[in-house]
Amino acid sequence: MSAVADRATRARVDKFAARRRMLAESALTAIAQRGYAHTGLRDIAQHSDLSHGALHYYFDDKDDLIALAVWNYKSECARRYDVILETSTTGVELAARFGVEMAATLRDEASLHRLWYDLRNQALFTDGFSDTIVKIDALLEEMVWSVIERFAELEGGTPAIPRDLAYALFDGLFQNSLIRHLRGDAEAAESLQREAPALLRSAVPAV
Repeated sequence: MSAVADRATRARVDKFAARRRMLAESALTAIAQRGYAHTGLRDIAQHSDLSHGALHYYFDDKDDLIALAVWNYKSECARRYDVILETSTTGVELAARFGVEMAATLRDEASLHRLWYDLRNQALFTDGFSDTIVKIDALLEEMVWSVIERFAELEGGTPAIPRDLAYALFDGLFQNSLIRHLRGDAEAAESLQREAPALLRSAVPAV
């Protein structure tokens, strides 16, 4: 293949991938509102501005679409804490800002987080997007561990728990807070804002 032909091929691939990403992002809200079990490509088209034909052209099936949509969203979520880690100058500041961000995403994006837990459960029964779920879990575990390591660095301490347990604890705290929030508990987000920093401090005992 000539250099010109190779560049043209790469351009087509990049354009196709960019279009897939845009469609997945546009479909995410419709998927989150209806849940995995009640959503097909036709449903997504009916409850969004996307055409059924376009979805069939760019995605093999609904699992292909959902896998990309949730990967895009959770990847963005994991990066939100980077600025906190980079700009916090004390452990107290980092812990407080971490709690604020956790509470904000709970309040503002509850339906999307509900979709994530729905899909993670569905992955126990179907292989359609299980690889993506495993990768997202690994990404979120890395995010949690980065927060703990930076907090330990600022505090001059050492994490008292391994990274897999740290992720399980923070994920469990967030999921429990989400369930309470979705059930109408008006205090769920504020409780999470307090409890996330407390859990962070318990993971890195004071020197």
